[in-house]
Amino acid sequence: MNVPLTIGDFLERAALIYRDRIGAVDEPGAPGSLGRVTYGELHDRARAMAVGFDEMGIGAGERVAIVSPNSARFLISYFGVSGFGRVFVPINYRLNAEEIAYIVEHSGTSVVLYDPDLDEIAQRVTSAKWIRLDGIQDAELFDPDRGRSRDPVPWQPDEDATCSINYTSGTTSRPKGVQLTHRNCWINAASFGWHMGVSDRDVLLHTLPMFHANGWGMPYALSAMGGRHVVQRRIDGETILERVEQEGVTLMCAAPAVVATILAAAEARREAGRPLPDGQVRIVVAGAPPPSKTIERVEEELGWEFVQIYGLTETSPLLTINRAPAEWDGLERADRARLLSRAGVPAVGVKMAVSPDGEVLARSNHVFKGYWEQPEETAQALEGGWFHTGDGGYEDGPYIVITDRRKDVIITGGENVSSIEVEDVLYQHEAVAEVAVIGIPDDTWGESVLALVVRRPGASVSEQELIDHCRDRLAHFKAPRRVEFVDSLARTATGKLQKYKLRQPYWEGRDRQVN
Repeated sequence: MNVPLTIGDFLERAALIYRDRIGAVDEPGAPGSLGRVTYGELHDRARAMAVGFDEMGIGAGERVAIVSPNSARFLISYFGVSGFGRVFVPINYRLNAEEIAYIVEHSGTSVVLYDPDLDEIAQRVTSAKWIRLDGIQDAELFDPDRGRSRDPVPWQPDEDATCSINYTSGTTSRPKGVQLTHRNCWINAASFGWHMGVSDRDVLLHTLPMFHANGWGMPYALSAMGGRHVVQRRIDGETILERVEQEGVTLMCAAPAVVATILAAAEARREAGRPLPDGQVRIVVAGAPPPSKTIERVEEELGWEFVQIYGLTETSPLLTINRAPAEWDGLERADRARLLSRAGVPAVGVKMAVSPDGEVLARSNHVFKGYWEQPEETAQALEGGWFHTGDGGYEDGPYIVITDRRKDVIITGGENVSSIEVEDVLYQHEAVAEVAVIGIPDDTWGESVLALVVRRPGASVSEQELIDHCRDRLAHFKAPRRVEFVDSLARTATGKLQKYKLRQPYWEGRDRQVN
């Protein structure tokens, strides 16, 4: 027997088994907040969406976009759109009008669901129908009574159909639309949930933007098991700690920058004599290799379990997972943190390799169908039957270690320097809150190593002190020749450093950012 795997399966199961259980806690006070919502109501509202799109004449395979911070409506839309055969297009709400217009037009989106904070953009982008997520304009679309009383037009389930088109954050060119199939998303969610031991007792705090790789698939995995979703609209360290206390949060996914925000809030609490939340939280981190010192602080200062995963939007995203095995239980925290700083071992069903020139490659059922309307780029990414990640790395036994985005490797005096390695050493200095290491032009060495550092509040450290700190721990050619202190670092909405933006002022007027 072969039954198609579609993401509608997850909410259908939750509504069948946990209909009267609270499935989601929306952000209090947000426009159109739904408050505390049962799984039965989530399911009925998703059905209402499908009925609404039927009435608009938007059929299976057509694209429906959303531009919004995290919300219960966003969670419902995963299922109300893709669960009934349409293609979901989650868009980064922090993009400008031109960038959003490009995605809407390139994907051929028919209707856009948008947050009230984006009224100005909605008025400027006129290539699709826009529906305001305010509880008024969208009331009928999300009406649970209509979902209970009417049946959507049947969709013939097809696991190879496109479930979502997730646009990558363009760095030097237009973003590409990553087509993820139902099979991709279903197996990724099942594998991720299995590795993390997700159960009906889990409470997930949505600290990760829901638009980013469909929340890494955790919204699907948690729904399937009947766990509770807690919506976090904006990132604030103290608010995160409060939600952990109030809702009994056990699980969250985040970029390293969010982890730093939580640690800073915890430090402020300790200084004020306030307690930290009790209970074990598993925090899953990806987006950039986290400094080992950060990992050590999470486990020591917060008492949480740190888990690292590695993947890309094109891989749904799970490729590797680094969750401490029983064999590490007796290790010193610093040693355990260093081991956890590796990308991890292949997830179930994933094959990993490293090419002769040092590029990390992957094969799995999570790997995408292709880039929307970009066949040449698709063929290049999947050349030789492997997905080419664009990341440099190496194998350490069964573990994959990421050394850098290949374009971010600094070549100084003919030697390769991993910016990630240098950043990790700098993070070990108690005065460093954030750091980005980049290569800048050097007439003698081709490139030299520059560290851009954000000091921790109240800390004092000099440029030479940090250079000496690195020279004591690294080969001297890897140590920064310069350190500049800054107030903040350019990041994407998911917390990734935008190194191309950080490099731009230093490479101004040059044809390419290689010397």
